Amino acid sequence: MGSQALQILRQGVWASLTGGWYVDPHQSTFSNCFHLYLWIFLLAFPFLLLVVAGVYCAVIAAFFTAIKAVNFRLHAMFDLGEIVEKRRASFTTDPNRVEEGEEGSGAHDGSQPYSESFFEDSSDEDDGSDMSAGSSLGSQRRFSSDDEDDDEDDDSSSSTSCYSPDLANTGITSQPVPPHLPSPGEGEEPDTVGPSHSRSAQRSASTASAKTHARVLSMDGAGGGSNNTGTLASTMLPSLLSSAPAPRPLTISKSDLEARTVHSEGFSRAHHRLDSLGGSWAGNQTGWRAGELLEEGAVGGGEERTDSFLIIVFDLDHESPHESQENTLMIEEKAKPKQYYRFWVLPGKWLRVRYDRLALLALLDRNRRAGENVFSVVLASLVAFLGFLLLFQGFFRDIWVFQFCLVIASCQYSLLKSVQPDAASPMHGHNWIIVYSRPVYFCLCCVLISVFDLVGHSDSMRPFTLYGVTFFSTHFLLCARDMLIVFTLCFPIIFLFGLLPQVNTFLMCLLEQVDMHIFGGTATTSPLSSVYSLLRSILVSALVYGFCLGAINAPWGEAHVPVLFSVFCGLLLALSYHLSRQSSDPTILWSASPHIHDFPVILLHHQLCDRHLMFWGFFFIKETLHSDLVMCPLMAIITFAISASTVFIALQPALSFVLYILAGVVGFTTHYLLPQLRKQLPWFCLAHPVLRSREYSQFEVRDAAQLMWFEKLYAWLQCVEKYLIYPAVVLNSLTTEAHTVTDVTPLAGMKLLRTSFCVPSQQYVTLCFTALFFQFDYPRFSQTFLLDYYCMSILFSKLWDLLYKLRFVLTYIAPWQITWGSAFHAFAQPFAVPHSAMLFVQAVFSALFSTPLNPVLGSAVFVTSYTRPVKFWERDYNTKRVDHSNTRLATQLDRNPGADDNNLNSIFYEHLTRSLQHSLCGDLLLGRWGNYSTGDCFILASDYLNALVHIIEIGNGLVTFQLRGLEFRGTYCQQREVEAITEGVEEDEGCCCCEPGHLPHTLSFNAAFGQRWLAWEVAATKYVLEGYSISDNNAASMLQVFDLRKILITYYVKSIIYYVTRSPKLEEWLANETVQEALRPCLSPSYVDSDPTFNLNIDEDYDHRASGITTSSFCLVYLEWIKYCNSRRQTPVESEKDSPLVTLCFGLCILGRRALGTASHSMSASLEPFLYGLHALFKGDFRITSPRDEWVFADMDLLNRVVAPGVRMSLKLHQDHFTSPDEYEDPVVLYDAITANEEKMLISHEGDPVWRSAILANMPSLLALRHVMDDGSDEYKIIMLNKRFLSFRVIKVNRECVRGLWAGQQQELVFLRNRNPERGSIQNAKQALRNMINSSCDQPIGYPIYVSPLTTSFAGAHVQLRSVWGGPISPHNIYTWFISSWDRLQKGCGAGCNSGGNIEDSDCGGGSTSISNNPAAHPPQNTASSIPQPHPTTAVSSTLPFLSQGTDNPVGPSWPLHPQPLPLALLSQSEGRMDAGLVSSLHRTSSIHGLLGQHLSSSQLSFSSSVALPPADRFCPSSLQDNPSHRASQRGLSLGQGSGLPYEALYSKWSLPGRKGFNGPAVMEGDGSASQSIRTQVRTHAYITVFPLDLLIHKIS
Repeated sequence: MGSQALQILRQGVWASLTGGWYVDPHQSTFSNCFHLYLWIFLLAFPFLLLVVAGVYCAVIAAFFTAIKAVNFRLHAMFDLGEIVEKRRASFTTDPNRVEEGEEGSGAHDGSQPYSESFFEDSSDEDDGSDMSAGSSLGSQRRFSSDDEDDDEDDDSSSSTSCYSPDLANTGITSQPVPPHLPSPGEGEEPDTVGPSHSRSAQRSASTASAKTHARVLSMDGAGGGSNNTGTLASTMLPSLLSSAPAPRPLTISKSDLEARTVHSEGFSRAHHRLDSLGGSWAGNQTGWRAGELLEEGAVGGGEERTDSFLIIVFDLDHESPHESQENTLMIEEKAKPKQYYRFWVLPGKWLRVRYDRLALLALLDRNRRAGENVFSVVLASLVAFLGFLLLFQGFFRDIWVFQFCLVIASCQYSLLKSVQPDAASPMHGHNWIIVYSRPVYFCLCCVLISVFDLVGHSDSMRPFTLYGVTFFSTHFLLCARDMLIVFTLCFPIIFLFGLLPQVNTFLMCLLEQVDMHIFGGTATTSPLSSVYSLLRSILVSALVYGFCLGAINAPWGEAHVPVLFSVFCGLLLALSYHLSRQSSDPTILWSASPHIHDFPVILLHHQLCDRHLMFWGFFFIKETLHSDLVMCPLMAIITFAISASTVFIALQPALSFVLYILAGVVGFTTHYLLPQLRKQLPWFCLAHPVLRSREYSQFEVRDAAQLMWFEKLYAWLQCVEKYLIYPAVVLNSLTTEAHTVTDVTPLAGMKLLRTSFCVPSQQYVTLCFTALFFQFDYPRFSQTFLLDYYCMSILFSKLWDLLYKLRFVLTYIAPWQITWGSAFHAFAQPFAVPHSAMLFVQAVFSALFSTPLNPVLGSAVFVTSYTRPVKFWERDYNTKRVDHSNTRLATQLDRNPGADDNNLNSIFYEHLTRSLQHSLCGDLLLGRWGNYSTGDCFILASDYLNALVHIIEIGNGLVTFQLRGLEFRGTYCQQREVEAITEGVEEDEGCCCCEPGHLPHTLSFNAAFGQRWLAWEVAATKYVLEGYSISDNNAASMLQVFDLRKILITYYVKSIIYYVTRSPKLEEWLANETVQEALRPCLSPSYVDSDPTFNLNIDEDYDHRASGITTSSFCLVYLEWIKYCNSRRQTPVESEKDSPLVTLCFGLCILGRRALGTASHSMSASLEPFLYGLHALFKGDFRITSPRDEWVFADMDLLNRVVAPGVRMSLKLHQDHFTSPDEYEDPVVLYDAITANEEKMLISHEGDPVWRSAILANMPSLLALRHVMDDGSDEYKIIMLNKRFLSFRVIKVNRECVRGLWAGQQQELVFLRNRNPERGSIQNAKQALRNMINSSCDQPIGYPIYVSPLTTSFAGAHVQLRSVWGGPISPHNIYTWFISSWDRLQKGCGAGCNSGGNIEDSDCGGGSTSISNNPAAHPPQNTASSIPQPHPTTAVSSTLPFLSQGTDNPVGPSWPLHPQPLPLALLSQSEGRMDAGLVSSLHRTSSIHGLLGQHLSSSQLSFSSSVALPPADRFCPSSLQDNPSHRASQRGLSLGQGSGLPYEALYSKWSLPGRKGFNGPAVMEGDGSASQSIRTQVRTHAYITVFPLDLLIHKIS
């Protein structure tokens, strides 16, 4: 703990104050000295050149250019350069020798370089971890002695050796020199003296892997330079060779590397001692044998050649006077090879660099691209120029000059060696963006200081006064300048506490705040999104400002408004409405653009599977745009007419007060009274909600949520408020105050209109306060009502944030409910009391700048963090599920990745995200989650699902959110907090210390008091969503005894027989000669298979007399079942005892059981091996080891389509056996049960991608066998999923509580480096749900099992809301409504004239009443009797094919997207199923059901609830196009519900080139050929997604 505290003080606190400089005892002396002198140079250099600014800036620019260029080239050298290893160590007395170990002119042809094996070992042991982005294990290449030819001229190149002790034993491989580099010593001849001994330099491919470098650096040993004088006694050689140490293990972590730095220091001292002795010393690699040294000529006489150039050796580490005792020990060490890199300076000239990447990274930060280096140099020069400019102008005096120079030095130094991790860094590891924070902020402040000073002294800015405060006066500007000067001088403290974010976060927050508070925009999701939103708002405001400016200059009359001003009002309302309905994310709008149709059809699956959440908005964005095409001109015309009239002028001043009162009353009723009456604990006084949903009293929800009258009232009141009251208030203010129009008027109008359209829940409070304060309290301060309302809306948004922060702080530190998670919490609690005033100041500051207020280490001490956007997290983190689609086959079979519960359970949160995507926006608009605003956080709690939903963006008809799923089996602290939010307080009867009870249907005093001191509240207790109920049974208990295992094997055999007889390839298999030849021995009456796998205890057909399984015993048990299955075939085959069918079934059953025995290691009699083998076969791991079973490879469908589904179906039948043990004795019942399971259920391994696809496609039932290995447990569970409606408790959490706790966790884990898994900040605190909130952070800060991508929910996807408001009004819908009205008129007239009948009689029955008004009276008529009738309220869902609900989900959400080839996987289980069963199964999937649709007569359609059909010639087959009645039925449409999109159809034809399509009526009539066409089509095109039907049709046609 003490070392960690010192490390935090050194690398965190001190480095933040200096900009990155600190003394690291784990680094070399050279590195620390370099950092120190560099820091002193940057600090003192401004004092030396206070006279000439240009010299200072030029020197800084040149200095940074040189450092960045050399650093960049060195890293490029490590990536692509070559390493040379000198392989011989020699002790010589030759005075002419300058450098030993250089390459000679000769070579040992027969010698194999030892260093090759060394590099191979180094690379092979690398586990792939990469600390450097430039590393690539794939680029490693083993070198050979073939490069010796290139090394002969090495000595002729100009060389300078730069030695580093950290590279004394480097084993890095290096790629060959690129072709553009010159070969060494071209055109030069080596100047040699006497015969030279042979030696060669070895090369290898370069790897940039930092871990490889770490291993190399950790080896004991040292290289050294050499002297040209001195001698060394030859008697030291035997001791040297005899003391060769054993090879030491390689270091694989940085901590191990740092721990072993002392060894390299020892070798450095030995090297210096040898230099003083005058000996020539060369290191050698650990593990070299003495024979190899002598063989390579490492020791011996002979003249050594002398180089013709000077070699300079820089010894960076020197020996201290008291190190002489270690020299003797170092001489006895084994010599290590000296290695170096060639750093090319000029063609033919290179430097010898004995440095490695890790040492270079410890010396200087790496800039990976040339643009980054240029930007760093420009920033450093700009810092120097602006800093010197302020110094030269005299803004600083005395000690403040030194402080300002300190700030300059810290900004420049951070560009060379930054603070990692920074206090404002949102991520672990090296953050390259945070490097630029200090210089960018410094330049920004210096520019603002200069501008404010210049403008303040020039008197050119015209000041203006607002509410008595004068802005942009001389005094105001000079005060702002002085504040910025103080702010700049406080940079060390500011960056120490992390009060300024990294640059991209700052840009995003700034643009988001400007767009939200100035232009009325919504929250953004990325920096690109913020730029797009702000530019969009500026463009619209500039457009309307032109009309406003023209209206100001136009002549005004007393009784009318100029036409130009009315045009301005109409455009303002229409454009504000359009902007409010668009998302801030441009990618969603881009998904609706025509370029999407350019995707090839064959690539649809790959393009759309991973982009479902974005393409879901494809349909509704087009729907919105089509609707705005009609609504925006309509609203502009109506607004123009109202503004041009005298209604607002003639009815003044009464109209203004009427509008204010109406807005207040409607807002109070809609956003306060109704939500309070619907809460679980209204006003924290009543024990039950007053307005209850129909599901409130149900113990278990069995149907979707019913639409209640108060939900309709809430929706209509919002509609009236958004589209009538607030636009009237704004237009009234614009018209009555037209004479005093200012430049802010367009911004104010647009902001207020967009806010009222998007989030009207808090507008009534702002409006009422503005009217009362400026009309009655202080009318003299009023500017105009519109400007007052505009300013108060900005102020109230900050006041709401302040209120939430104060509630969070007071709730968190309340002494009667504080939970101390550690000893520090107990110390911090009394310490924080005297600083309450400072805490309040921090709360005001954080509310003003939208920064979180986070508890330090989870204690009662709060500090302000840096500003964050509404999205909060800078990274776009989301969970990637591990399954068989993204892991290698060998890994699946050996280690079974992704088998942990968290990975497998994450799919349920993904399904929950899809459900919320369909229903969240509509449920919010119906008031089912209570009041909501941008940034709110909710917790959904069910039996096992606990998810945090973060609402990020709220638009007019859309909501963007992110879901974070917590662990199913959470920690103890999580379980305590889950109990707190799920337990009721109605039974509490306490009052202080006694229990007097409480009034009926009210809370006791203690309960009411406790609920008021929580950072969360229960918004709803019966929120219904579609999901899966999970049941797990222990497989060991179900297969414990032999009788139960025998039942499973029996069902296994019967399932194999079932799939054999149902397969359409049966005749092909029976005629296959390879299969017949392999199974011919089975026809012998004396044939017996006596494999030890078969056992009397578990095989029902085991013949104990023959000690195996014979054909006779097999037929005695299973022949009746074979005959019955064969009789159910359309074309039965021969099924007698000696028939090929029976022989094939016998062979496959023997093979399947032998495969189970092989997977169980022939120990199937024991339970654990049996379960292991059963799980292996269940996931598809079939290993055919017996030669007698190799015939199955004649057709792999025998395994894939027969044996594999057989073992899975047997597990389901074994499950059903416990409920009905005797039913399956009847072949008819068993056959129908298997067929029903095939149609209704998916049985698959959870790692199979089809499992995920089936869940996301709302498969009714699923079954899997899970192998659980957690916390030492090793068990098998049978997982059963059944789709049903789940009931959730909706908990609304104080959003500032969530933001504060998230910020605290990030600071604690990233900057303070607290790795304690039981740290106090994650202990349970029920009043704030501290553990649940902190565990929902992005990994690795938190540990959620699922984090969804940013998901957008559209109001148009909610069926019930469409039934209330109706669908969008689009051009196509208007056209279809007129056509349908004309058709009904024609039918009515024809029926009345011909037979006196009514319209309904001529329209095949059904009333003319609207479906949405009376849904129960006219249920949709289905032409197929086999398809169950949906819920009556689903009639409105037929507007879009993907809105039509399945039979199991009347009004809940369903979606048709199949990211994985689900139809193919489902059909693979039942190749031979009957046509009617196939059609029924296809109807159960959402996509096919959406394509088939429901047949509604045209008289059942109304203005508010209708079905939009596409043109007949595009979707219908030619047989139906020629039918006039079919054309007439297609025109039975209406206005309100259709969307006007080309994919809307009752009967949609899905066809592809060269394939026979199918249509709805033909399938539902049960035609056999159509059914077969469906099967063929789905099998052939299983990889084509059904979801973007419009895309398919466009591409095909």
